[in-house]
Amino acid sequence: MAITAGSSLNSVAIPQKQATTGNYLDLASTANQGWAQQYLPDLMEKEAEVFGPRTISGFLSQVGAEEAMTADQVVWSEQGRLHLSYNAQIKDNNAGITGGGVKIEILTDIDGVDPGSDHGVRVNDTVIVASSTEVLKGLVTEVSTVFIEVEPYGAATSASTDDDLCTVLVYGSEFNKGTNYISADGSTATDRRGSNEPVFKSFSNKPIILKDYYEVSGSDASRIGWVEVSSEGGQSGYLWYLKAESDTRARFTDYLEMAMLEGELTSSDDAADFLSANDAYHGTQGLFAAITARGNLTSGVTGVNAATDLAEFDAILAEFDKQGAIEEYMMFVNRSTSLAIDDMLASMNSYGAGGTSYGVFNNSEDMALNLGFTGFRRGSYDFYKSDFRYLNDKATRGSINTIAGANAIRGVMIPAGTSSVYDQTVGQSMKRPFLHVRYRASQTDDRRMKTWVTGSVGAATSALDAMSLHMLSERCLVTQGANNFMLMK
Repeated sequence: MAITAGSSLNSVAIPQKQATTGNYLDLASTANQGWAQQYLPDLMEKEAEVFGPRTISGFLSQVGAEEAMTADQVVWSEQGRLHLSYNAQIKDNNAGITGGGVKIEILTDIDGVDPGSDHGVRVNDTVIVASSTEVLKGLVTEVSTVFIEVEPYGAATSASTDDDLCTVLVYGSEFNKGTNYISADGSTATDRRGSNEPVFKSFSNKPIILKDYYEVSGSDASRIGWVEVSSEGGQSGYLWYLKAESDTRARFTDYLEMAMLEGELTSSDDAADFLSANDAYHGTQGLFAAITARGNLTSGVTGVNAATDLAEFDAILAEFDKQGAIEEYMMFVNRSTSLAIDDMLASMNSYGAGGTSYGVFNNSEDMALNLGFTGFRRGSYDFYKSDFRYLNDKATRGSINTIAGANAIRGVMIPAGTSSVYDQTVGQSMKRPFLHVRYRASQTDDRRMKTWVTGSVGAATSALDAMSLHMLSERCLVTQGANNFMLMK
């Protein structure tokens, strides 16, 4: 019989009377996994939360709502403008037209959309024609396809030249006594005025499916750590998988909001493409893309962030006046823009230059100096300012804004209140917030924020010796009235 003696046995006495790595475990040593030293450290078990609240979700919950949907796309329509105004071009000014008239080609409506031959200008309409050199008022005497002829009320003028760009605004009509809806020269029904039908713009978006996944083996789920963890979900303890599972869930929750902000459609997609091949990736239109495509952009007066001053806001007000003129706006801005707005408002105070008072202008030596503002009123508009963590955090848009230059996003202005639109899914006009999230749901499956656990850890559902946490959502963002939004870049 052969006996093999064990190796690495601490059978030799240590001459020094002290704890060494030769006869005690060194917990810090990667080789021995024993004690780091002979003295017991003062262990701070609580994990330090050095980044504060790490989640950025909550923005959409402040300014929007969530509603269920049961289709592969959501379609909504928005009202067109009430009055008739067009971008046009003078084709023949006072050249052989009866009464010294002007022949004008209708190019686009005032928003840049080509109406073709379906523009709303009719015979006997009274219009204003404004070019860079003159403004005249006249009567429409003839309409043919994309051309109209206008006879000025005043003396014949030739200040404008052929091919000058102009704007045509219909402000009324004039008829002779006892006439019908026919042309001004009394010709036959070929020039009869047709009725103008209201138009609307139809928009659509498509939900995307978001997924995430976390797995921990049964052995790791039962291991106790020496660090006490806490999670955004309120869980705490010495099980590390609680931290990992909570972080995965919090990250996925942020993804749900970030995807609604940053989502982009593929360049070739339209509403019909949404219902094509199920295995195609179409993307979805997020808030920033919707405002870029259908809303307003401001880059400041001089194109840099420091230009946040009254001149920029006056230009913003002028643009909002051209749109819905909604009087209350929420501004979600990054830190530098927030401070620039504070400085702008403080400079309006006569004592601001001396640094003696900001805020409500009643600061005293016994109170903290208020150097910030939460809102202001300019003209008939109220603006309420709030910091947007997503634009500041280095792990999200904060780092991108650092290097993006002119493409950096410094804030977004969102109208408060609701809009009235015709919902083709419901089949009636409804009032909804300008922003709201649509998620897929039915009587059997709610995909707003769906989570489920599989495996043999906890409630056993399979032979897998692990706990698998699955997360899924299917949603899209509806940005109604994007012409009332402003993206600050």
